[in-house]
Amino acid sequence: MFIVGHNLVWHNQIPAWVFRDDKGNLLDRDALLARMRDHIHTVVGRYKGRIKSWDVVNEALNEDGSLRQSLWLKIIGEDYIAKAFEYAHAADSQAQLTYNDYNLENEAKRKGAIVLIEKLKAEGVPVTSVGLQGHISLTSPPVERVDAAISAFAALGMKVAISELDVNVLPSVGDQTTAEVTLKVRQDAKLNPYVTGLPDSVQQELAKRYADLFRVYLKHRGVVTRVTFWGVTDGDSWLNNWPVQGRTNYPLLFDRNGDTKPAFSAVIHVASEASSH
Repeated sequence: MFIVGHNLVWHNQIPAWVFRDDKGNLLDRDALLARMRDHIHTVVGRYKGRIKSWDVVNEALNEDGSLRQSLWLKIIGEDYIAKAFEYAHAADSQAQLTYNDYNLENEAKRKGAIVLIEKLKAEGVPVTSVGLQGHISLTSPPVERVDAAISAFAALGMKVAISELDVNVLPSVGDQTTAEVTLKVRQDAKLNPYVTGLPDSVQQELAKRYADLFRVYLKHRGVVTRVTFWGVTDGDSWLNNWPVQGRTNYPLLFDRNGDTKPAFSAVIHVASEASSH
């Protein structure tokens, strides 16, 4: 089994003490860099040669393509991203090292990621791939934008990982598509319409959506190194509880019993088509 380490540096789900000294004051640049290096060398070093790929920095960009104002950025500066990759490479020089983010199919954010990757490459930073998270809906983004995103990063000489794929079949919450884990929305029956099961018409929409996506991935098979689903069965999915607690979602290829869905068959069919050409 090919194992991916997710992830080393993120602004979410990180204890507050990481950024503070024993008196509760914010660390200075050197102290936080030392802490980051120790963390990365400890974790990556432990699994050296066994974990082949690491999501080194996760979600460092805002929707407009600017750098997110995390404490990593505020304390260390913009080069915290470069430093994280350098430390990971020093800990395991053979591992694939990925910058991972959502909504890179959107032009503004993609442009910001391109600027970031170009800067890292110009500085000789060992970033080898970009992770397109792939938290998408039945209709957005259009597959043309997925295609364009893969092409844009390929043009930089980067490999692309489809790193956290799922398709949200439930009504959208608000106007903006996001995968920000801290978002929380109040329960509303209108946002949870398929409690007793997914209608066949929506199953077929989901199957078509996955087929269309995999045609794009297979078109770029020389660039796309892997497709990683964000969960195995529908019952495992984080989308059952985000951004609304307790919803019943159906975003993956296997249902709550672990049985294959029409979407699974659609993906296999597309792969079979591609291998016969």
